[in-house]
Amino acid sequence: MCGIVGLLQPHALGGDARAVLRSMTYRLHHRGPDDSDVWLDERAGLGLGHRRLSILDLSPAGHQPMTSADGRYVMVFNGEMYNFDALRRELESLRHAFRGHSDTEVFLAAISQWGLEEAVRRFNGMFAFALWDRQTRTLFLGRDRLGEKPLYYGWAGTTFLCASELKALRAYPAFKAEINRDALALLLRYDYVPAPHSIYRGVYKLPAGTLLTVKPEDIGREPSPVPYWSLQDVVERGAADPFLGTDDDAVAQLDELLRDAVKLRMVADVPLGAFLSGGIDSSTVVALMQAQSARPVKTFSIGFHETAYDEAQFASKVARHLGTDHTELYVTPAEAQAVIPRLPTLYDEPFADSSQIPTFLVSELARRQVTVSLSGDGGDEVFGGYNRYFLGQRIWGGIEWMPRAVRMGAGQALRALSPQAWNALFRRAGFFLPSSIKVQNPGDKLQKLADVLAMDNPRALYWGLVSLWKNPTEVVAGATEPVTIFNETQQRTGLKDFRQQMMFMDTVTYLPDDILVKVDRASMGVSLEARVPLLDHRIVEFAWRLPVSMKIRRGQGKWILRKVLDRYVPRELIDRPKMGFGVPIDSWLRGPLRDWCESLLDERRLRTDGFFDPRPIREKWSEHLSGRRNWQYLLWCVLMFQAWREQT
Repeated sequence: MCGIVGLLQPHALGGDARAVLRSMTYRLHHRGPDDSDVWLDERAGLGLGHRRLSILDLSPAGHQPMTSADGRYVMVFNGEMYNFDALRRELESLRHAFRGHSDTEVFLAAISQWGLEEAVRRFNGMFAFALWDRQTRTLFLGRDRLGEKPLYYGWAGTTFLCASELKALRAYPAFKAEINRDALALLLRYDYVPAPHSIYRGVYKLPAGTLLTVKPEDIGREPSPVPYWSLQDVVERGAADPFLGTDDDAVAQLDELLRDAVKLRMVADVPLGAFLSGGIDSSTVVALMQAQSARPVKTFSIGFHETAYDEAQFASKVARHLGTDHTELYVTPAEAQAVIPRLPTLYDEPFADSSQIPTFLVSELARRQVTVSLSGDGGDEVFGGYNRYFLGQRIWGGIEWMPRAVRMGAGQALRALSPQAWNALFRRAGFFLPSSIKVQNPGDKLQKLADVLAMDNPRALYWGLVSLWKNPTEVVAGATEPVTIFNETQQRTGLKDFRQQMMFMDTVTYLPDDILVKVDRASMGVSLEARVPLLDHRIVEFAWRLPVSMKIRRGQGKWILRKVLDRYVPRELIDRPKMGFGVPIDSWLRGPLRDWCESLLDERRLRTDGFFDPRPIREKWSEHLSGRRNWQYLLWCVLMFQAWREQT
């Protein structure tokens, strides 16, 4: 796990190029505190920089930037290639020799043997890289299939730049940090800025599963990423070759795939552990780790004294059953809130998923003992775990036949009670409700249901479910909301089932741009490598061959993953309502964070800054303070932008 930087100019590099590149690379020290270097091809106008977090081959043989054995390629690489050992053996049979034992060296040899695109298709891993071909004077960028590792790129005048994080680009002297108001509108809708956009005009995120080619003569042109793997292709192949075995066959095959994915991600030359929340995903990962380990696996959980947000109690039971070496830390509200001033620098781009706070805290806890931690992220998207998958289908099936006027009336009826009144009503009725339909904050969810009742089709319903500010261009001054991947792909999937449509969209949007960003920045902020075995591309491809009934059954998600976990952990330790990995932002905004909010949301400040129309923001703030509504998510988007802008 590392941080990478690159620049390419149409002319020879100046005498200060090395110092500039070192300055950019230094901004990524947290991503790689163990080693650093830069490499220049002065005459070609090319420079590469690298910060190393040593995981495999801790010797100088793993030093980067690294040159291929034949001298043709030079690369900086961030991430891990998990099947490097098998590829190394294959390459050795083809007469390739290796100096050390790093996956980066195998990466370069594979490119020399098979060419870039064919080599990347053979890789099983998470990665972002910049590769310089000295023979053709071409710079290649690449990113892993699901988007676990980040890579930004863009132009600063006549210089092409790329880096793992925006802070490295800002260190380039000619970089213009012009805020992209259109991207700001996207932030308010989704709570993150979706790829390929970034918060800066002219800077882009390389989409997951793509390669990008740049030559010195391409100055001023916007290069087009080319996919080498796409979920849409996976979906189409899955439909053409569906899994035809029994339930037991499917569970056995998934167990085997998961075991291998976890085993591959347990290879490291440094201490290794896992995050454990006690939920299905992380418990499955830890169970398979422990089943393949001769020693107790180190596991880590964060607990909160607020019962509604505390998962540590469940994690400890799973840890005891599996026999892991478990560490849990209960944090106070003050300790959690102390993370907030660090968020703008940590995430580097406005990012408003409030579970960023506990994710950072558990990463910080794990880093005290290990350098690598496995995570259970990805299970919801791949195996149908989010409530919206089965609730959304149920909602659409229940309202599709109604005239829109009737639906509008039903929405108004739901809004007649405040979220707090609905919460109280559900608490009184809780004794009579089955556990499968008990949810946190039902009042807020019913308010969201009221919003989506007026939708005309499933796509609009999904968009309503994932949108925060419904009309963000009315809040962001001078913004036009761009076309996103949602608009580009929804009509081309060929999926008839609404639940599968939602799973597809979440996997290509919410997963890479929210969940994986959250995990990457939180873990790398403390120099910890996080690995995500449930996103092994073989598992994703297998999951899309399965019928949806093997994922969602009897109103419950992740059926097949639960069946695998049943082999290792008693169901009673896991069978509970789904909890989000969150913190009580709503009450914090009204209480200990109120003065901070008032400063950032001050009407004169908003008007002077010129990015927002103060009126709708102040209305939401007033309603939130009064307790009439819970606008924590909408307000957190604005607050995270304001805090980020204050610190950058």
